[in-house]
Amino acid sequence: MFGWRNNKQGPPRGPKGHRAYAVGDVHGRLDLLDRLLAQIEADVARRPARHVLLIMLGDLIDRGPDSRGVVERLRTYRHDAIKPYFLTGNHEEVLLRILNSERGVLADWLKYGGAECLVSYGCDPATLDARNERAALATIAGAIPRDHANFLASFVDTLRFGDYVFVHAGIRPGVDLSLQSQSDLRWIRSPFLESEEDHGVVVVHGHSINPIVEQLPNRIGIDTGAYRTGVLTALALEGESRWILDTAETVGTEAATH
Repeated sequence: MFGWRNNKQGPPRGPKGHRAYAVGDVHGRLDLLDRLLAQIEADVARRPARHVLLIMLGDLIDRGPDSRGVVERLRTYRHDAIKPYFLTGNHEEVLLRILNSERGVLADWLKYGGAECLVSYGCDPATLDARNERAALATIAGAIPRDHANFLASFVDTLRFGDYVFVHAGIRPGVDLSLQSQSDLRWIRSPFLESEEDHGVVVVHGHSINPIVEQLPNRIGIDTGAYRTGVLTALALEGESRWILDTAETVGTEAATH
C-alpha cells in the first residue's frame, strides 16, 4: 500500500507524493487531540502535499477523561486534504471483546482505564454488578453507542508506507511482516523494544510510553504518555524527511532527520 518498497540504498523514504502524520496513543484526551489536529491542519495548509494521511496508532480510549469525545471526534473527522486511517490498539481490542460478551476480561479492563471510559459514556462503574458478569457486560453494551462500536471494529492492524510500517505495539523480530500475529501487533513489548535487528522496514509504533520520541534505526516510538504527561505527539513523514508536532509547552517542534 502507498508505494511499498524496501529501500536498501540510503535512508528510509515514504512513497513519492505522499505525506503521513502518525499520532500516538490518545487515551481519552480530547483536549490534546483537538490541539494536535489543529497543528496538523495548519502544517498541511502551510505546505500542502498531494496526498496526506492521518494515521491514528490505536489506544484512542481508556485512562483519560473523554474516551467518548475522542471516538466521536475521529469517527466524524473530515478534512478535504487529509485522509484518516485507524489502527487497533490493545485497549480497543479489550473493549470490543467485552462488547462481544467475552467473560474474564472485565475486571482488568476496569482497572487499566476502562472505568474512566465508562464514565465518559455516562455509566458509573460502581453500579456494575460484580457478582453477575453477564449483567455487567450487558450494561456496558447498552452504554456504548452502536456507531461507536462499529467504528472501533473497523480498525486495521498495520499500514505500510514506503519504507515504514505503522502498527500499534510492534512486531515480533525475525518473523516476516506477513506472518505477524495479531496479538504481537497489538500487545508486544519485549523482545521488540530491545531488538536492534533490521526488520526490513522502520516500524512506527505507540503502546510503550517514553518521555521523548524514540528514533532508532529500526523503529520509532511515539507514545509520549498523553493521558498523564499532557504531551500528545505526531510524527510527520514525507520523502526522506521527518518532523514532530506535539502538544508540549513549545508546540510544533520540528526535528527533520534527513
